Amino acid sequence: MALLRWWRRLADRIGGWFRRAPVPGRFESGSKFSAHGAVGTAPLVWPSRDYLVYVPKGRRRWRRVPLLVLCHGCRQTPEELAQGTRIAAFADRVGCVVLLPRQKDSANAWRCWNWFDARTAAGNGEAAIVAAQIRSVRRAYRIDRKRVYVAGMSAGGALAAAIGVRFPNLVAAIAVHSGLACGAAHSVHSALSVMKRGPDQDVEAIAANARVAASRDVRVPLLVIHGGNDDIVAPRNAHALVRQYLRLNDHAAVAVADATSTLPVADVERILPVADGRIARVMDWLHEGRVVVRYVEVDGLGHAWSGGDATLPFNDAQPPDATSLLGDFIADALSSRSQGGKTRWLFRA
Repeated sequence: MALLRWWRRLADRIGGWFRRAPVPGRFESGSKFSAHGAVGTAPLVWPSRDYLVYVPKGRRRWRRVPLLVLCHGCRQTPEELAQGTRIAAFADRVGCVVLLPRQKDSANAWRCWNWFDARTAAGNGEAAIVAAQIRSVRRAYRIDRKRVYVAGMSAGGALAAAIGVRFPNLVAAIAVHSGLACGAAHSVHSALSVMKRGPDQDVEAIAANARVAASRDVRVPLLVIHGGNDDIVAPRNAHALVRQYLRLNDHAAVAVADATSTLPVADVERILPVADGRIARVMDWLHEGRVVVRYVEVDGLGHAWSGGDATLPFNDAQPPDATSLLGDFIADALSSRSQGGKTRWLFRA
């Protein structure tokens, strides 16, 4: 017995020589230019944007990992969005790299992404700049090309929606919190009206044309989270976004739905009781048993990240936790793919 204890102590000591403590997570900065990145609303601004990258704790360079792109809203910074969403803790848990693009004050005085710019809505402008950032980070951090997810809040959500429509071969899924559809406004002058009243363009036609132009059968799953009490971006914009992505994904529900209805009939609906009488309505549209569009409308939530850090503007501490909803959605929409009998998981945890 004494010999066994001695042997275990020796093995622990030898093992300690080779074991390393996990490398802490860290933020790194960068910048990326796109030749197609000029925006009509600020044509003299150089078409590049800075960004932050969060490298998760314990990252191993040899291992390909997912990339989550997170675009901030108006009057926000990447640092504030990271804090509000607690995205670093999420990234440490699931093992993904996070890209956080930064808007220039010179490109928009409110630090909004110019989602209403015609060039951006068409896939140039700031959509092209963030796409260029994705490609650059994908190379630099050994990202799995098939596991790139783009999410955003408010104006950042509208930018994410545009990236999903215009770059379906670049992304695996899109998440939009309190945002708008791609091409919802025809100009900067109509943007405020669109935010209150809904799109002034046919966003479903935009999706149908993008699907025809794509080089493959398009499947870009979408998560939409919107507050029922959002008085900055009206919930009807979320409804239009759902319809746009159902059209992009060629889902039968939108093809047969009454054009005057706000939402087609979902394949699955449920109610999530969360806290203090607040509920979240969840609607799923499926393709071959996998979620292609999920809409979560949270009663009582305004224009704020649900479950966020309420010490910051545009965050509501009450559940549901939108960051967790994002992780759950990716798992439900894309969690495994059958490839020769093997299961391929999106996240390591």
